[in-house]
Amino acid sequence: MSTSYASQLRDTASGFFQEYGLAFVMVASYFGSGSVYIASSAGVRYGYALLWAVVGAVLLGFMAQDMSARLGIHGDSLMQFTRRKLGGPAATGIALLLSVGCVAWTLELTAAVGKGVSIMLGGAIGWQPLAVVTGALAIVVGVMNYDGIERVMTAMMLALLVCYLVVAGGADASLPDLAAGFVPRLPDAGALTLAAAIMGTTALWPNFFLESNLVAQKGWTDVADVSTMRRDLGVGYLVGGVTTVAIVVVAAAVLRPAGYTSLDTFITPGLALSEVLGEWAMALFLVGAVAAAFNSIIPIMWTPSYLLQHARGRDADSASREFKLIYAVGVGLGSLSPLVHELFGLSVVDMIILFPAYNGIVGLPITALLLFWAVNDRKTMGEHRNGLALAAVNFALVALALYLSVTSAPGFFESLTSGGL
Repeated sequence: MSTSYASQLRDTASGFFQEYGLAFVMVASYFGSGSVYIASSAGVRYGYALLWAVVGAVLLGFMAQDMSARLGIHGDSLMQFTRRKLGGPAATGIALLLSVGCVAWTLELTAAVGKGVSIMLGGAIGWQPLAVVTGALAIVVGVMNYDGIERVMTAMMLALLVCYLVVAGGADASLPDLAAGFVPRLPDAGALTLAAAIMGTTALWPNFFLESNLVAQKGWTDVADVSTMRRDLGVGYLVGGVTTVAIVVVAAAVLRPAGYTSLDTFITPGLALSEVLGEWAMALFLVGAVAAAFNSIIPIMWTPSYLLQHARGRDADSASREFKLIYAVGVGLGSLSPLVHELFGLSVVDMIILFPAYNGIVGLPITALLLFWAVNDRKTMGEHRNGLALAAVNFALVALALYLSVTSAPGFFESLTSGGL
């Protein structure tokens, strides 16, 4: 009986991953420490009022990923398109610039995981050695075969959903106020910036490159596969969206009434929850936050491997030695967050906020413009290029990316050159 049950379970899992899984990898990449911090800040500062922005961000991320996937199915990967249009040297320059952003992201993620684990250990080990260990573990996991990583990412995203739903279930949220939060409104001018941050962290630029590459891993290479791809995206972004909503609800229903008006770091909600709901809530929240940060490292650092190989006109095979070497070197550099802390005086909180901001200022506008060009290019997409409605959505993504870049750049460079926030 047990053998039969195990066999049925394996068959069910195999059937699931034949159709789904890629979107969980994409959602895992954006759902890191920055996302936890931003969602928690939204709940603390504005209660449920910005839940509509979470829905908008999910829709925007879904549509951007859909365009990237269709580019991969009908044409090329985004960097192959860039090389064909701009030439090898320009494509390589763009790939290097964007790869710097991925390493910066990994610096803050290794620091975040190290800090979170250090707190859970009661400070018995400092965050610096734990950050280095995090990088080493990410290298080990990241060089696995794609199917294995997809299963790990899916399991961790579902575990995140369960963690935050359990904590939200104990928060005793006001259902009428929660429902009202899905109606768009802006309590003040600052809410607009936070709503833009929610959207910016969900529409993650590395995913625009990854999705166009990884559709081939799923065997999605034909027009008939578009519907399967969209179902996958729908399931993945539903899990990501519900998880984000749960974090906002926890912050709005527990931390805001307890007098919290701002957060020092993504870990602060976990510490505050222990005072209100008990140690169990802190443990679940912190485990979820640490898992989210670790989850993000692997797909984000796959991106340079694809970028640099395609920019030089080479095939990018995730099983190849060159692909794994670029990945390992990138993660190794990203494990040097303790060195960045010592040399530049940046705290873990500074890195968590500033390094994703760099990607919003530099990486997102560049990638959004390239994606807009690619999916509207007749030679690349043929009859499958964007229609008027999708072109409008793509243009909105470009406009959002440029807005975030222009408004964030002055404060970012001032903070970076003055030793942190």
